[in-house]
Amino acid sequence: MVENALPDDPAPLPLRTIPLDAWHRRLGARMVPFAGYAMPVHYSFTGDLAARCRGGVLAEHLHCRQHAALFDVSHMGQALLTGAAGPAALEHLVPGDIIGLKPGRQRYTLFTNEAGGILDDLMVANLGRDRLFLVVNASRKADDFTHVAANIPPRLTLQVHEHRALLALQGPIAAAVLGRFAPEAAQLPFMGVGEIAIDGIACVVSRSGYTGEDGFEISVPAEQAELLADRLLREPEVVPAGLGARDSLRLEAGLCLYGNDIDELTSPVEANLDWTIGRRRRTAWDFPGAAVIRDQLDHGCPRRRVGIRLDGRASARALTDIIAADGTAAGTVTSGGFSPSLNMPIAMGYVRRDLVDDGTHVRLMVRGKPLPARVVALPFVPHRYAR
Repeated sequence: MVENALPDDPAPLPLRTIPLDAWHRRLGARMVPFAGYAMPVHYSFTGDLAARCRGGVLAEHLHCRQHAALFDVSHMGQALLTGAAGPAALEHLVPGDIIGLKPGRQRYTLFTNEAGGILDDLMVANLGRDRLFLVVNASRKADDFTHVAANIPPRLTLQVHEHRALLALQGPIAAAVLGRFAPEAAQLPFMGVGEIAIDGIACVVSRSGYTGEDGFEISVPAEQAELLADRLLREPEVVPAGLGARDSLRLEAGLCLYGNDIDELTSPVEANLDWTIGRRRRTAWDFPGAAVIRDQLDHGCPRRRVGIRLDGRASARALTDIIAADGTAAGTVTSGGFSPSLNMPIAMGYVRRDLVDDGTHVRLMVRGKPLPARVVALPFVPHRYAR
């Protein structure tokens, strides 16, 4: 989604560029607006890359599932929170256990509001020496960092990294590829993180990603991003992949996209993200919206996020109405599309609490026609994270 100008100014704001903008265009990327940035959605490969992968969302998706793909997610926000009181201060803004996060470990968590809604989802990594490394969504980063800065004591420092790129090397061959340049990185456990040199380039590397595959997210100084991307792309198993494949991969993995599947009006319980509420945090209940979220855990909530498989070949997109078998309104699709791995249409959405059981039959109103579908367990494709 493009971030628009103020309502009284009909002209959109100019798109911002990521450090590898020219690099993507040289590789044949189709660039599209996303969260206020020009981003690669897919590629048309030539030469050696064409021999590895013909390009396009479908091919890039399958290449990631079978080999390794390099994604550029430099539009996302990166920041360093420094100071001994950082974990305690951040913990008052999220339901995750940040005080208990050990050096060299990373955790997925959520910023919540007083109504129990989700302001954003984010990654928090403990780099040691009283430093927390934060990665947040592009569309929310200005708000998120303002929110953090306004709620931490003066003795803490929040340094926003405006001049770093973020690359994601994902797929079953990712560890073997990265291990050729940085054996230490290949030894990281799932959700492990470290400051590691990759082929001589100082990086922050975490064993994580948003595809459901094993892989790594690599924070690198912007001025060295092209050097690192070229180095990784020279490996025969790797091709670049755009936002199109990233979206279909995360949908198959049952992972949420902020603004679609979660937002300020959605609670962690509704979104089936209550596992992000740490065990110790369920005794303190001292984060925003804790009372609402606790009540939903104790007594249930009106709707829940589920997976949906459609019969036939037609796909359902976001905002598609979900109808119960008796013809009553059941809910709404939040993400949907064609699954390259399963060769069928899939979707995620929110349905009434009486319809959440696996196998429940529903209908999706696609282009005015009620298409048969059923509720299924998430993820659609099993996660293959390193264990």
